[in-house]
This record gives sequence, C-alpha cells and structure tokens, in this order.
Amino acid sequence: MNKKVVWFINEYAGSPRYGMEFRHYYLGRELIKHDYDVWIVSANYSHLFYKYPPYIGKEVVDGINYYWVKVIKYSHAHSKKRVLKWFQFSAKLFKHLKFLPKPDYIYVSSPFLLPIVPAYFYSKKHKAKLIFEIRDIWPLTLVELGGYSWEHPFIRLLRYIEMFALEKADKIVSVLFNFGKYLQDIGIDRNWYYIPNAISLENVEEQELSSSFIQKIPKDKFIVAYTGTIGWANSLDTLLGAAEILKDKKNIAFVIVGRGKEKQKLISIKKEKKLKNVIFLEPITKNQVLTFLSKFAHVAYIGWRRKRMYEYGVSPNKIFDYMLAKKPILHSINTPNDLVSQAKCGITVEAENPKAVADAILEFYKMSERERRELGENGYNFLLKECTYDRLAKRLIKDILSI
Repeated sequence: MNKKVVWFINEYAGSPRYGMEFRHYYLGRELIKHDYDVWIVSANYSHLFYKYPPYIGKEVVDGINYYWVKVIKYSHAHSKKRVLKWFQFSAKLFKHLKFLPKPDYIYVSSPFLLPIVPAYFYSKKHKAKLIFEIRDIWPLTLVELGGYSWEHPFIRLLRYIEMFALEKADKIVSVLFNFGKYLQDIGIDRNWYYIPNAISLENVEEQELSSSFIQKIPKDKFIVAYTGTIGWANSLDTLLGAAEILKDKKNIAFVIVGRGKEKQKLISIKKEKKLKNVIFLEPITKNQVLTFLSKFAHVAYIGWRRKRMYEYGVSPNKIFDYMLAKKPILHSINTPNDLVSQAKCGITVEAENPKAVADAILEFYKMSERERRELGENGYNFLLKECTYDRLAKRLIKDILSI
C-alpha cells in the first residue's frame, strides 16, 4: 500500500537543527511513525533560525523531507525586506512545488496567507485535499498590533485572500480554542478543528546553567519569572507596573530572561522607577529555561495586550514550557476559558492591569508551598494529557487526514 503524502507549507518551519519554528517538524515526525510521507516546504532564511540550510531544494532532516525555497535575507523581524520575502516565497511555490511527489494532502499554515493561492492551484491539479491552518489571525493581527488601517491596500489584499482560504479549504484548523467565534464574527459558517500548539517530550532534560547566570539570580527571594521574547505584545510593562506596586515587598523579586525590541525601553523604566526588585538576564537555551524555572522560579508570568484578537484564544509555547517546569502560572489576558483556567494551574487576571497582577502575585506569595506545587502539577498533568505532539498527531490523522 502506497504511503499517503502530506505537504506542510510554512515558510518559517524549522527544526532543532536550524531553529524555530518546530510545530510542523514535530507533527511531521509523528506522522512518519504512522506511515505518512511528509514534506515540509519552508524558506531557506528566517529571523527565527540560528543556523541556515546549506543548499536549496531537498534535504532530509531527522527522517522528514524538507524542501528549501531560496528567499532574500533581511536584518530583523520588522524589516521591510521581510514583507518582500513573503511575496517572493509565495510566488516561487508555483515553480518549486512541481518537484515534490504528488500529494494527498496540502497543509498550509498562516500567518502569511498568500501561499494558499499556489497551494489551491496544486490541490486542484493533483486532486489533493487542501487544509488551512490559522496560528495568527491575519490581517486582524496586523491591524491591532501593527497599527495598519483596514483600508490599507495590503490589508485589503490579505482580507480578500483570507476569505478565499476560509472558503476554498477542504478543512480548517486553528491553534486558537475560540476560533469559531472569529468565523461567526466575519460571517463564515463552517466547521473547524482545534489542534493547539504542543510540546515534544523528546530530548527534554534540564541543562546546567552557567555560574555567572546563577550568581545574578536574587537569593532567598520569592521569584516571579518571565522567559522568552521581550516585545511590546508580551505586556512586560504591566509586569513592571506590578513590580512598582510591590517594590516595598523585600522578599519578592522579578526576573526577566530573554531579549527583544522592548528590552532597553523596559530597562530604562526600571532605572527611572528605581525598581531594585527587577532583574534582567541574558537569553538561555530551552533546556536551560527548564532548569531556571524548576530550580529558581516560584511563579511564571505571561501577559498580553487588551486587544480584541485575543478573545479568539492564544496558544503560546511559553505556557507549555511553564507547565513542563511544573510552575504555577500568572496569566494576564482578556479571553474566555484560557489554557491556565482550563488546566487549573494558576491565576488569570485582566490584561494590562498592574494592580490585578500585583494582587495575584501576593495571592501566590501567601499560598503554602504545597498549594503552589499542586497548581504546578495540574499544569504538568494537563500538558501530558492534552498537549503533546504524539496525541495531537493522532487527532490530526483522525479528524483531518481522514478525508
């Protein structure tokens, strides 16, 4: 019996060999175990990669067939050249997809929407099923976080392509648990499938931290930790606002680990407000993050902006990292039935509300160690039950790849 062929099209798809993103790598690995022939079509350059593919075309990475499409390089995530890269990658798909084996399923993943056009063309040519996956809702995200007008020609183009994709796809998948509400809001009456982000338990182990890093961690303090990108969308100014409210609580410290566009601005706020309870540390590896959280953090923070887009849900990998470390989570967001509430692994408060964040921190602080440990165990058990890639691949096969 011939293997079913699946194309994943995502210009940011990476692997542990090259760097983020990992979602389709791990799904692909699991599908291979179920006797699928997996091809991941990605761009040979991404600002998320820490290493770049050595050549263009086919490469086998950990048993997965990758096909690298050559694109221009750009200096940073907000470069105008990145926009050019989106169009370049999409246009080149018309040429390069003909070199792949005939697909049974073509799985196109957002955020950028234009690859759905060549994917639709090849789905008709090969009589393959077209699957459209929404990770970030575009163009809504660009309007709410990027400041674009709905009347901007680029946004109008993306809205047209979005509606085309949602209408033409054989099945719709989203990592957002309330995506059905979004479909209703834009007048699309269709079934859809929830397949969230997840975590792979392969090669998960604590990695030793450097002595210089450990020395910078406040000693004998109740530590509220954040790890990851330091960007505007992460609402870390809200966390610093809570730190200012609690600056007289000498036993509570805030440790922010990572890099990002907002880091220097936040460091300036720390200096201006004389927040001696806030420490910024350099980025560390994913397995070192697990060590830091497990051994030093008491509570892990994740925050969002007060934007309508978050009403449709979020599925950040950071939450899964926190769950894996068995840490109680402080979630600052305006959304119904968020992951932290579902898992009963922490406290959810209003977005962009430093007082609510500060009150939640005090609530955690007053808990017994056993109560905080129970919250952390709840998150860990939820992760193992609902959000590992082996389980999600089985759901993908049952619900999506059965057509």
